[in-house]
Amino acid sequence: MIRLESVGQRYRRGPLVFEGVDLEIKPGEPIVVLGENGTGKSTLLRVIAGCGTPSEGRVTGRPPTVGYVPDRFPAHLRMSASSYLRHLRRIRGRSAGNPEELLRRLGFSGGLSTPMSQLSKGNAQKVGLVQALTSGAELLVLDEPWSGLDVGVRPVLTDEITALVPTTALVLTDHTGTADALPGRQNLHLRNRQLTPAPDGSATKSNRSRESRGAGTVVITLSCPETLTGSVVAEATRLGATVEGVHRP
Repeated sequence: MIRLESVGQRYRRGPLVFEGVDLEIKPGEPIVVLGENGTGKSTLLRVIAGCGTPSEGRVTGRPPTVGYVPDRFPAHLRMSASSYLRHLRRIRGRSAGNPEELLRRLGFSGGLSTPMSQLSKGNAQKVGLVQALTSGAELLVLDEPWSGLDVGVRPVLTDEITALVPTTALVLTDHTGTADALPGRQNLHLRNRQLTPAPDGSATKSNRSRESRGAGTVVITLSCPETLTGSVVAEATRLGATVEGVHRP
């Protein structure tokens, strides 16, 4: 179990971004951190992942291997996607699953032999997700994992994360509302420097959707065979509709 005890963080000598964070992270209970931009969500995840030392308090119980995906995955590397994944497997000495197969299922289209620096932002992000999800790590820290993914492949990532929930400690941020599907999740809200229990993420998402809908808008609920998901989403988008989510019943 990973514990945060009275954790606070500041930038250089500035004021605290957050303070007094007490948190337990354990398998079976995913932590979803919600909040507006600039409230410190990404900073909190970096501290949890071990990429920074907290200004106050301490983090204990962090496993030696952490699967971490930042909000912007570094894509400046010269090595190819396949070389990068092999390199991480050698360093970690462990792996789980088939990275190349998962890349394919996530819609990776950049070419495994293409240097990371030449990949699009979306394809580089998929490589980042795959290196974390197949790391065999006991702790996964995912900053906006569904962001940048086509709506049609988001269920693939949701299924992969869900399969890891029983055996993996998981912390993530999500502004899409997709994390609502994760079993046993605990939604927390970071605002005014405090991390507190949040309403159900689906309610938060629903409120955002209502605010963004203009007058004269109608909401249509559809169902379709899974194999047609991408085609239905593409056609709806072509017609000017906004697809607010895709999920399995």
